[in-house]
Amino acid sequence: MSVLSDVPVSTDESRRIETDVLIIGAGPAGLYGTYYAGFRGLRVAVMDVLPQCGGQISAMYPEKPIFDIAGFPSVRGRDLVDNLVAQAEPYGPVYLLGHRAVELSHDADGHPVVRSDQGTTVHAGAVVITGGVGTFTPRPLPAGDTFLGRGQVYFVPSPADHADRDVVVVGGGDSAFDWAAMLAPIARSVTLVHRTSRFRAHAATVEKVRTLGIEIIVDSEVSALHGSAHLEQAEIRHRVNKTTRLLPAQTVVAALGFTADLGPLKDWGLTLQARRIAVDTRMATNVPRVFAAGDITDYPGKVRLIAVGFGEVATAVNNAATVIDPEAQLFPGHSTDKEN
Repeated sequence: MSVLSDVPVSTDESRRIETDVLIIGAGPAGLYGTYYAGFRGLRVAVMDVLPQCGGQISAMYPEKPIFDIAGFPSVRGRDLVDNLVAQAEPYGPVYLLGHRAVELSHDADGHPVVRSDQGTTVHAGAVVITGGVGTFTPRPLPAGDTFLGRGQVYFVPSPADHADRDVVVVGGGDSAFDWAAMLAPIARSVTLVHRTSRFRAHAATVEKVRTLGIEIIVDSEVSALHGSAHLEQAEIRHRVNKTTRLLPAQTVVAALGFTADLGPLKDWGLTLQARRIAVDTRMATNVPRVFAAGDITDYPGKVRLIAVGFGEVATAVNNAATVIDPEAQLFPGHSTDKEN
């Protein structure tokens, strides 16, 4: 199953959904929580503002190897997300992708009700927020977004879309250098442009790009984009001597970072610490029946790793299960204890 195209999605904007657990955020922690809720015999729905599962992994580095997942010496981002989706699939989760969670209320019985910006309402026994950094918005290209969707992009989820093109990557961080290296074998040409001669990317990644023979233009910026129906050229201007040059470019990747925002969650009455959601040892927030896990949370000693998020969301779901059903056991046993 490809998480970028084949995950079942609810598109009925007036739909009312009843579920045991609503997970807000379809990144790695949210997807593992989806499996775990299903493992516990709970109905589960997943809501995410992005149009695909995987969170930042799918949006920013699906082809990049990840080295800190337990049991995998190295796993490609796309494969990790695919496997997490497949792990949850037997339990029939409902995915609400492209839905931003905008409003939280509680019904007469104290159960959470979440409304999305598409008009869908989800009535749940408990909510688990796994929104990572919240909503992340790409920093715009100074030259403007005139060709956005017609050659200018912010992310490269599918490198094959840029095969046999002249590509200009703008930025000096890990994403910029990763995408330049990723596209080099399939693109007609790749040029990297950065506004200074200092890079935020890891030194080994910078050296890899240099070894591939990719031209790196420093102390420069994209000052204009040119073309008719689609992008054809990028104008590069030196920031010191103001000289310009035109590069052929059917793709410009603006890898300038992003700004993160909790968005509507800020108005949900949650206790926040440094723009993160405060939780206790049960991963419970201060709002009844609302839990949180993963990078979006904060507590003393917090370590923001995917591996930590997996444990946190299992803790959140198990504690949510006892809130939904006070007769339920906190620890359901090991998966190996279950019959196949």
